[in-house]
Amino acid sequence: MTTDESTLQSTLSYEQARGELVEVVQRLEAGGSTLEESLALWERGEELARICREWLEGARARLDAVLEAEDGAEDGEDAEDEEDAEDGEDE
Repeated sequence: MTTDESTLQSTLSYEQARGELVEVVQRLEAGGSTLEESLALWERGEELARICREWLEGARARLDAVLEAEDGAEDGEDAEDEEDAEDGEDE
């Protein structure tokens, strides 16, 4: 990703990029644009779709990290419970 692309993503929220993408698609579907205008809209749509995808991938990574941390904490608790049970048997 270039500096311009990362700056663009940081200035547009997911909701802003998605909203603009919906508008671009509507304009393309409505027709009436010149070939040059349609190409510019398509390129902008591709850029907005990429921004949305990056936001979603980042959100997925954050969720995965939280789930992994929770799984790790639960695994640690299970191991402690097993150790406590074994200690109780020895006494």
